[in-house]
Amino acid sequence: MSFTSDEVNYLVYRYLRESGFDHTAFTFASESSITKNITQNVVPHGALISFLQKGLLYQEIETHLSTDGVEVPCDQPFSLIVPHVCKTIPRSKSLKDERDDYYEKDSSQHSRHGRQQVVDDDVDMGTPFNSLEYSEIQQSQVTVLEGHQSEVFICAWSPNSLQLASGSGDSTARIWSIPSGPCGVPSNDPPLVLRHINSSHQDKSKDVTTLDWCGDAQLLATGSYDGLARIWNSKGELVNTLAKHQGPIFSLKWNKKGDHLLSGSVDKTAIVWDAKSGSVLQQFEFHSAPTLDVDWRNNTQFATCSTDKMIYVCEIGKNKPVRAFSGHEDEVNAIKWDPSGSLLASCSDDTTAKIWSLKSDKPAHDFREHQKEIYTIKWSPTGPGSENPNKPLVLASASFDATIKVWDIDSGSLLHNLTRHAEPVYSVSFSPNGDFLASGSFDRWYVIFLSFFFFFVFACLKVCDTIHYGVSVFGLRATNKQGIKKRISFQV
Repeated sequence: MSFTSDEVNYLVYRYLRESGFDHTAFTFASESSITKNITQNVVPHGALISFLQKGLLYQEIETHLSTDGVEVPCDQPFSLIVPHVCKTIPRSKSLKDERDDYYEKDSSQHSRHGRQQVVDDDVDMGTPFNSLEYSEIQQSQVTVLEGHQSEVFICAWSPNSLQLASGSGDSTARIWSIPSGPCGVPSNDPPLVLRHINSSHQDKSKDVTTLDWCGDAQLLATGSYDGLARIWNSKGELVNTLAKHQGPIFSLKWNKKGDHLLSGSVDKTAIVWDAKSGSVLQQFEFHSAPTLDVDWRNNTQFATCSTDKMIYVCEIGKNKPVRAFSGHEDEVNAIKWDPSGSLLASCSDDTTAKIWSLKSDKPAHDFREHQKEIYTIKWSPTGPGSENPNKPLVLASASFDATIKVWDIDSGSLLHNLTRHAEPVYSVSFSPNGDFLASGSFDRWYVIFLSFFFFFVFACLKVCDTIHYGVSVFGLRATNKQGIKKRISFQV
């Protein structure tokens, strides 16, 4: 492996340009003459940041592996600049160890035939959280979809069919057909492979960073690191390529009507596209730093958030924000409208989650119970505007502090603090009826929490130690107080 000073200088130059330091970039390029020595259009957007991130990750892994290959526990953050000093907070036993001990002790008590009945019909719903029995989901109950050649960043169910879309760092998205019936049955149908290759540079990999199904499930939109959004039909055929962004796309969403697609990019802008023609309907340039997430409120209004700590509510046809929310003290990682479209939730690296209303510039609720950055949030599919209007609306937040917190929106209070993970939680998802909450963590565990106005651990799944570049799908059978059996599926 080798590289030249010209190549390093060019990456610095590109970083300056992409960050908006045009005058500094011009001066640097002029003094170093790098634009004369490098073929400019073969370098992807964000290349310097990508190399730094991967290098830092490699350095962190190398630092925390002993000579015999055992991971060294460390609770200190790993920095690009500050020298790292490992420091472990003493614990008598980790959550992971407790789970492993539990499974080793009680595995003989669980059924080894078919699906496990992990909650008895006569369980008292008032039983304390930690005293309820829960069970490990067996690998025989999991359908594993393998084929990706690199990390899988995102997956999403089709709204009305047993199809699952996934996006990966191998520059492809894939549409999988999931067998009907119990999970654990292997899929015999090969996936549809949606290749994200820039026609002018086919040797360059394009990470698929985000995707979203249209409401009628006929179209799938994908966003990638090359700054292009693409629209595919359900057969895996490319319908449109949307080219306007000047940086990686981190988020895109269809509106409910399905005629407009919204995308947010590192280039600091959000774009509303005409889905049929592929043309730009309007580009919104309100943020002063990369746009991290976007979410529709209705068919014409939407919200955006950014590393500039701001949240903007925008409307098609208007050149100024409908509302600007400032209050976060660090990058805003995610935003989500509630089912009714009246409340907007946000989460940030400042360790807080906030609830906003268009009636005020100040947050209606400011949740400050997390100890570290909050990576994502999810509303329950309940309450006004949802298909479960008689169930209470709650918000779940997942954090790097290894907890999931469930918040009551009416009172603004913490309902439940879910602490079964041992490492940062990156993903949470409610089942369509709002009775289950699934979570995924860097500790390689998926945890299912069952809610009947409270939460307890229902079942757990351990990911095997070897890395599979694929998607796992599993189902659960539950019996509620009325004796109604149901099957819930999750993608993780």
